[in-house]
Amino acid sequence: MINALITSETRIKLLRKFFLNSSTKAHLRGLETEFGESSNAIRVELNRFEEAGLLHSLRDGNKKVYQANRNHPLFGDIHSIIMKEAGIDRVIDKVIHRIGNLISVYLTGDFARGKDSPVIDLILVGKNIDREYLARKVMQAEDLVGRKVSYVVLHPDEAENHLLHVKPADLLPLWNSEESKLLLHHSVSAGI
Repeated sequence: MINALITSETRIKLLRKFFLNSSTKAHLRGLETEFGESSNAIRVELNRFEEAGLLHSLRDGNKKVYQANRNHPLFGDIHSIIMKEAGIDRVIDKVIHRIGNLISVYLTGDFARGKDSPVIDLILVGKNIDREYLARKVMQAEDLVGRKVSYVVLHPDEAENHLLHVKPADLLPLWNSEESKLLLHHSVSAGI
């Protein structure tokens, strides 16, 4: 879908990398290895994004490390488009209703690190989760978005300890029952 709007594959990969999870940081050589593309093509796109204010950079020794600029006026919109393109918003919408006392949902795995993937990895935190109903809803969501959905259900007591051991770049909060809505834009602007 996004390929019809943006023709540069490198640009699309960079948007996913930095705008799925805004805490993702990367440098040119790491992106070259990850994407399997020439450093020149990646550098051109990084420079365009930085000049537009979509990315900011800092020096780490001799490396220039890039990260999404959460304060850019278009950050929330781009983040939302990338989440929708991946189908993550539809998966969450499909699975959160009537599965029990769901407290929160987190994205992990490749998508949380800003990499495209055929699998959406989720952590669901809650009590008395109806696992049969959840399994049916996950299958429906998989058909809807054309990706596999892998999930782990954690009780709140075990979730706190589990989540403390996950790096912020590997964990993206998506939904919280207290706010009863997707945290797609809010979690990023609040710095979660």
